[in-house]
Order: sequence, then structure tokens, then C-alpha cells
Amino acid sequence: MLNQFSRTELLIGKDGLNKLAQSRVAVFGIGGVGGYVVEALVRSGIGALDLIDNDKVALTNLNRQIIAAHSTIGQYKVDVAEARAKDINPEVNIKTYKTFYTPETAGEFNFSEYDYVVDAIDTVVGKLELIEQAKKAGVPVISSMGAGNKMHPEMFEVDDISRTSVCPLAKVIRQELKKRNIKKVKVVYSKELPIKPEMSEEKIPGKKQIAGSNAFVPSTAGLIIAGEVIRDLINK
Repeated sequence: MLNQFSRTELLIGKDGLNKLAQSRVAVFGIGGVGGYVVEALVRSGIGALDLIDNDKVALTNLNRQIIAAHSTIGQYKVDVAEARAKDINPEVNIKTYKTFYTPETAGEFNFSEYDYVVDAIDTVVGKLELIEQAKKAGVPVISSMGAGNKMHPEMFEVDDISRTSVCPLAKVIRQELKKRNIKKVKVVYSKELPIKPEMSEEKIPGKKQIAGSNAFVPSTAGLIIAGEVIRDLINK
């Protein structure tokens, strides 16, 4: 009998679908990258998702975030993502956390409950803590490196953090993970040199300059990440 995952089943079979249905994935950061990760995971039949983000949809998110529309401005991103996910697959189990992930809030999450962890957050401190906690729990983790100030989605690569180059964020993460003796972290990154953004009058507290963005680079990173998660889960 046909169902919403019939076309996916043609590629991964019943066993693959069952593995996805029984999997629980945590997505940290539901923005330009993370929103597309959630979208693809739900449409692929992941059974349970934990969505972590304390931010609300803003006007400036409309250019790139799949959950952003004029009707969702001002709503928490995790709430919008949950509603969208349930509309796509009413059977998916969603847990939302309006939490800004930091070393101080890391204790709110039991990483041993997850089958996979996706890092789509912005801060270096948060990324490092997230990767460290996933590694301690023995849970696969994939981390998104810099997607801002770039125009070429075709330049994304998937590799171990130790083999990355060019990307400024990847360099910082690589160096810090080495200090912590953390190895074998899968990342999605680009060797495209970041574009220097035009000066903007808009300021965000704690940030020197807002990164430029578009509809096609962060989304590509998110879909690549989702593909890695799906393939890893069905092949484990």
C-alpha cells in the first residue's frame, strides 16, 4: 500500500525505513542550516526529533530560513518547526527546548538518548561543548562550519575536521578540538573564501558585523547534513 514514504522505500527498503522510524535525532540550532536539516529528516521518516533553539523568527530570517514567513515572525523557531514537522508527518515525535546551548545549559540534555546529534549552532563555545558531550556519550555527531558570507553551495565538502582547510570557523574548531584530544568529528564545510559583507547599520549585541546570507548556501549545508545523518543511520 502506498504511503508518504513509498518513494523513499524504493531507495532504502523497508529495513531502512524501520531504522529511521526508530531513530531519535537532536538538532541544535533551527536556523538557516538546521531548519533544512529538520525538514529533510522529517520527510525521510525519522521517528523522533529534539529541536533546540531559544530564538524567534525575525524579519531578516525570511531570506533563507525554511520556517520563516511573515505569518511566523515573532514565534519561537522550535514551535514553528514542530508545527511544520507535524503537518508533514503527524506521527513524528517532537520535543522542543527553548534553550541557548552553552556549557552552562549542557546538563539539560542526556546525549545517551540520541542516535545522532546535529550541530547547527553559531557559537564556538557551544559547538565545542556540543561535540564534546556527544563524544562522551558515544553518539555520532555532525557539525556545520561557516555558511555565512558565501555564494557557492557547490563548494561544500564533507570530511573529518582534521582535514579541513580555508574555512576560518573550521580552523578554530580544529585547533580547539586538538587541545581537548577530541578526534574524528564529521563536518560540512566550504573552501570558499568568505566575502567581506557590505557595511550595515544594523547591529547585534556581541557581534562586530552581521554575516551576509542567502537562500541557497545555508540550505545546501543543511540538506547535505541531513543526507549524512540518514545514510549513517540506515547503514549502522
